Amino acid sequence: MAELGGGPARLTCAALALFLGAGASPAQAGCGPDDQEACALAQGSYHIVLPEVDQARERGGNLPPAVMFLHGHGGSGAGTLKNEALVEGLTARGYAVIAPDGLPRSGGTRSWTFFPGWEGRDELAFLQDVATDAAARFELDREAMILAGFSAGGFMVNYLACAAPQAFAGYAPVAGGFWRPQPTGCAGEIRLFHSHGWSDGVVPLEGRFLGGGRFQQGDIFAGLELWRETNNCDDHAPTRRWQEGDILGRRWDCGLGADIEFLLFPQGHQVPGWWSDRLLDWFEGSAPDGR
Repeated sequence: MAELGGGPARLTCAALALFLGAGASPAQAGCGPDDQEACALAQGSYHIVLPEVDQARERGGNLPPAVMFLHGHGGSGAGTLKNEALVEGLTARGYAVIAPDGLPRSGGTRSWTFFPGWEGRDELAFLQDVATDAAARFELDREAMILAGFSAGGFMVNYLACAAPQAFAGYAPVAGGFWRPQPTGCAGEIRLFHSHGWSDGVVPLEGRFLGGGRFQQGDIFAGLELWRETNNCDDHAPTRRWQEGDILGRRWDCGLGADIEFLLFPQGHQVPGWWSDRLLDWFEGSAPDGR
């Protein structure tokens, strides 16, 4: 995912209240005196952007929801927040954006310890700790948080959802599924919004071998089959299918809190500019015409 430049500077926690009181918009919050300092926890760190003040107020005093977005291999939380289309699309609709930092792995690049048996941080515990800390520190709705991620972050989303389905209100991987061998079962039903590029060569729909054949990315459609089985869908055929411009969509309505939406777009390994709005349309229950 390209890490785009621009965007307002983050604020210290101490200055946040003054900023909100002045009615400025959008509000960005950090935990230190400059843009580089993140909110520190025992196992790692995260950055955060708060929603636009006017959007937050329109919720009638309710705490703002949030999207926690996990960067791809070699990215960072600070880099995630430089993606203006992603961040502004979410904050404009009243959502905070939480961007954790993966830990450095081989070669010093940051990523996520998602595959069972890999040594590293307990990511399931860390990401839930981030959610709890951000909710308390910035007064967010912990029960209305979506876990999303791109590429390696998308793989991490699937594995956390499989192991701890109740940890977040919804799961939204972009260009990431399971690796081989994929899990034989998951712990419970989830709400899933999966987006993938038809031309993706980094995480192909069919998967690929890495590390000289030692590792294998899984087949995205096999992963969706696992989620249909986990969600106890009555049929593998979609409940609805549609085409909107160059985006192909399929949806499975398998029960309360057990729906799956899959969007296939023609481009490659990227987070499309329209992704934020489509994610929130799905999460909030609205749908385009023809679905």
